[in-house]
Amino acid sequence: MIGDIKLLNIGEMAFICLDIRCLCIFLIYTTCDYVLSSDTEIKVNPPQDFQIVDPGYLGYLYLQWLPPLSLDDFKECTIEYELKYRNIDSERWKTIITKNLHYKDGFDLNKGIEAKIHAVLPGQCANGSEVQSSWSEATYWISPQGNLETKIQDMDCIYYNWQYLLCSWKPGMGVHLDANYNLFYWYEGLDHALQCEDYIQANGKNVGCRFPYLESSDYTDFYICVNGSSESKPIRASYFIFQLQNIVKPLPPDYLSLTMTNSYEINLKWSLPRGPIPAKCFIYEIEFTEDDTTWVTTTVENEVYITRTRNESQQLCFIARSKLNIYCADDGIWSEWSDEYCWQGDKWKEALIFFLLPLGFISALVFFVSYLVLYKQETIPKMVSCIT
Repeated sequence: MIGDIKLLNIGEMAFICLDIRCLCIFLIYTTCDYVLSSDTEIKVNPPQDFQIVDPGYLGYLYLQWLPPLSLDDFKECTIEYELKYRNIDSERWKTIITKNLHYKDGFDLNKGIEAKIHAVLPGQCANGSEVQSSWSEATYWISPQGNLETKIQDMDCIYYNWQYLLCSWKPGMGVHLDANYNLFYWYEGLDHALQCEDYIQANGKNVGCRFPYLESSDYTDFYICVNGSSESKPIRASYFIFQLQNIVKPLPPDYLSLTMTNSYEINLKWSLPRGPIPAKCFIYEIEFTEDDTTWVTTTVENEVYITRTRNESQQLCFIARSKLNIYCADDGIWSEWSDEYCWQGDKWKEALIFFLLPLGFISALVFFVSYLVLYKQETIPKMVSCIT
């Protein structure tokens, strides 16, 4: 009986050990299978067919792509895309996070463009850890034609009084006599790029362009391409991007006035420049002269109070000019200086002295002569009466 019991215990122990071994094997197999299946689930492929497309807008390009392959496992998740792009010589990448399959932006076509993108699976869809695919890359550049020196030189564009745009340039070096340049422009809202219709010419060559009224062109990128044609050799195209509000040159202020409020305080005032620019958009620079001393100040108001350095100043003059301030533009161009306005007080004194002194002298002379005449008239009758 005792032996049977021992044998039974040994059998039970063997059976228990077998169960433990099976359990360990089962746990190991399950764990490995889970890891393998987890790795498979969180793998994300890169976006497909990533490319940079030029629609002919002189630098406004489309970056577009297709979703990654094998997205069936992530039907309940939203894939995001991290897009990076730059001009090739730039040290800084622009980064965009988007759920769309395209993005648009402006580029300098004088240089090449490079971009890269990868898919991003958020943590809630990947066991709490964000998963990224490998990068898809694309490049774009316009194959340059013509030598670099054939490009136009000294391009200058000014948006006069926020009303009309004028651009001018100088011809490139070493171009043939038959060479001429053409300007094309585009901004968002136009269906396609337009060519200049009103060229400025010198010696029969295009050296500038007067633009028509540009509707809804403010606060958006404005793209220009100036290329050329010549039968002798190709001419290198030039590309430019700017925003019109940043190249506005307003008119100078009008109707300046200078008032002496007391012996030392002076009020300088002027009217707003004419045109469509709102009053809140102006900043002014004032150049004030007191005798032989000149100093400059700026203000956002159309008047300023200043203090005289001495109350016997003989000449007080000032001029003013205007520019768009930081509330309406990132930059701007100063207007021309206004006409000079000078204080008339001392001139009136000089005029009064000039007229009053001679007038006083003449009056005194007339009074003296009149006195003599009257004196003689009174003296002669008395003398006659005395003789008789």
